Amino acid sequence: MSAADALGPDSPFAADPNFLPREQQQRMAAAIENVLDERGSLVVEAGTGTGKTFAYLVPALLGNRRVIISTGTKTLQDQLFHRDLPKVCATLKLNPKKALLKGRANYLCLHRLDLAEEQARLASREAVRDLAEIRTWARLTRHGDRMELDAVAEDSSVWPWVTSTADNCLGSECPKFNDCYVVKARRKAQESDVVVVNHHLLFADLAIKREGFGEILPGAQAFILDEAHQIAEVASQFFTTSVSFRQLTELCRDTLTEAAAQTGGLALLKPAVTDLEQATREFRLALDDLPNKGSWALASERPTVVEARDALARALDALVQALEAQAERSTGLESCAARAGESASRLQRVTGSGLAGEICWFELFQRGFALHATPLDAAEPLAEYRINSRAAWIATSATLAVGTSFALFQNSTGFSDAQTLQLDSPFDYPNQSLLYQPTRMPEPNTYGYTEAVIEAALPVLTASRGRAFLLFTSHRALREAAEILRAVAHFPLFVQGERPRPALLADFIESGNGVLLGAASFWEGVDVPGDALSLVVIDKLPFAQIGDPVMEARLDSIRKNGGNPFRDYQLPSAVLALKQGAGRLIRSTRDRGVLMLCDPRLNTKAYGRQFLDSLPPMRRTRVLADVEAFFTG
Repeated sequence: MSAADALGPDSPFAADPNFLPREQQQRMAAAIENVLDERGSLVVEAGTGTGKTFAYLVPALLGNRRVIISTGTKTLQDQLFHRDLPKVCATLKLNPKKALLKGRANYLCLHRLDLAEEQARLASREAVRDLAEIRTWARLTRHGDRMELDAVAEDSSVWPWVTSTADNCLGSECPKFNDCYVVKARRKAQESDVVVVNHHLLFADLAIKREGFGEILPGAQAFILDEAHQIAEVASQFFTTSVSFRQLTELCRDTLTEAAAQTGGLALLKPAVTDLEQATREFRLALDDLPNKGSWALASERPTVVEARDALARALDALVQALEAQAERSTGLESCAARAGESASRLQRVTGSGLAGEICWFELFQRGFALHATPLDAAEPLAEYRINSRAAWIATSATLAVGTSFALFQNSTGFSDAQTLQLDSPFDYPNQSLLYQPTRMPEPNTYGYTEAVIEAALPVLTASRGRAFLLFTSHRALREAAEILRAVAHFPLFVQGERPRPALLADFIESGNGVLLGAASFWEGVDVPGDALSLVVIDKLPFAQIGDPVMEARLDSIRKNGGNPFRDYQLPSAVLALKQGAGRLIRSTRDRGVLMLCDPRLNTKAYGRQFLDSLPPMRRTRVLADVEAFFTG
């Protein structure tokens, strides 16, 4: 049975009353089956509603291959492993060995749990309660996956104490190595036919291989990247070298913890730790008057910053020497010595000129900092990884092409030699949706623009009876809009940042007539089918904010190589982002809704046509009465 037949009207899936055969899904499955057989590469843009998960799972499983499937987020990863994959296996009567594998920070570290109970300096009652909850759970869990424990918040201050990082893991020298959940998960993955990971873990594996170390993931005959529009950015993060306030303070904390376990250890190491803690704080103070993000070249123009950097480097070198003198006393101190030496090397690199093709930059937080050296182009290492694997590669998402061109995605990810396939959504957009552009909107950079957006949206919110997402390109606009709406709206308001994202979304759906205000993280990966969401309002075209040092360096690199930064990068990136935001509206064959785009540049600028042409084939109007009629019809 071919993959296309397996998803046809006479297939085993047809016994499910909710299953609907789709030509687009069958075409996608057939194309993937061919590429898997040929060990080739394929880029597929599959419109919302195609059913792309089944379209790649069916040929992958029927072919009896070792497959690694990578998703954009841990939430999608869990959904794929616990819901979609078992359903396809059961329907096709297949029983491959399956494994779910996450990054080490997602698993409880039993050794660090013991250390935390002995020596953690917990700052609040909540932290003490969380540690007790984790200890109770540790006695029961089989997998040690943090997602199992709902009682402890994802951002609890206790998790860094009881999970490991690549820096502080003791490896085979750990006293709990035989019980380690990370080791168990990796062993299971190496024995499995289908391994489900996320992009962060996939590229962590790539980065380790490039540095000449072992691999996290087993070899595979096929790699399938879902939500592939994210991979260029994720890969760039993993090829970035960083030193942060948090890394240095955790090094100091772990050094003191390990020193306390050795007779006389604290007396020998605490002075060097204290000096590094002080130098780290003073370096942060020296950065105080700088913007939140900027190139290191900008920071290094200030003598006080360079002096503070030099003092930090000296303090770090002193700790390296102190730790190396004590390293043979324990595996923990030996690990801290290696971490300190690595941090010293990274500090030198990120506060220099970087390697060729890198941008050195900083970012500041309320109580911390991070220094980075980021490659301007991740395409070369990605292509190298793909070719050397000798496996089939499939990259898929609902937003990979601008018009009919995949150039931006292919050039930024090393898929330039891959086949491409573009599949429209099977949804009936002309009847299910309406695109509304209000008239007489001011230019987006004028004073009072957000107020004008809310004024134009209020009658539409009345017509839709709430049930809306208001998506903003900046947090400042989001906060301003929330303040205005609280004074005039009669619907429940749900504002990003005021509650954890999953809780905010659940409460919005339960309300039945809520209005949710979101920024970047609500533009993608949010699925609200049904009546709870009938209106999506987007305030501006989502051009990347000027001021990001990595983006500016990339634009400058394009310019120096004879390209046009706006045409080649900024515009296509914004088009893809708008497609993601617009994609929140129609999620099933029964959904109906209005997409309201407020930015007048869609009609006043020549490039506006590219945005409009990339959207689904919705009916369009500039008349409010048409919107009201749509909701009453």
